[in-house]
Amino acid sequence: MSSESKLSYSSDSELRGSILMRVTELNRDTAPDAVDAVFAGLSARSRYLRFHSPTPRLTASARRVLVDVDGERHAAVCAHIGGDPVGIARVIRTGECGAEIAVAVVDLWQRRGIGRRLLEELTTIAARMGVAELHGDVLPDNSGMLALVRKVLPGVRLTREADTIQLSYPLAWVTAEITDADLIESLQEI
Repeated sequence: MSSESKLSYSSDSELRGSILMRVTELNRDTAPDAVDAVFAGLSARSRYLRFHSPTPRLTASARRVLVDVDGERHAAVCAHIGGDPVGIARVIRTGECGAEIAVAVVDLWQRRGIGRRLLEELTTIAARMGVAELHGDVLPDNSGMLALVRKVLPGVRLTREADTIQLSYPLAWVTAEITDADLIESLQEI
């Protein structure tokens, strides 16, 4: 499959204040510019919250990982406003059924609904990839991300570890179809 065909998802939506945002799925051709632009738009604090350490610049190896999207093992969506990348959300398989998620929105556009939209789109892509459970690590003082996952992923499990809060979300809750037979069977078990 060519890299052009990997760009299979694109949608437009309006943010508060009638600003048009475009969300597209990244591929290996489009990811480098988007990664560089979003990283440049993050403050030192936002970079710390996203990468869990002071990150004044992306190392070559970290950048290689972030731009290596193939739509099967590693997928990412990017929000654009006026053609400029303003946020990226990614899902990376960590095993047969699980995948890690991460979201970053440039400081200028934080708390305007971009992270919510990116995470919603990401769950759709993760389901397409056959992912059964999403997980990730969030720093305890990243209240914005914790609020976002609680809002977008109802029932998300948050577990305090030594230095992080680990999130776990069974994606099957979002993608499962419940039939009448399922309901009848569950009632009979009671």
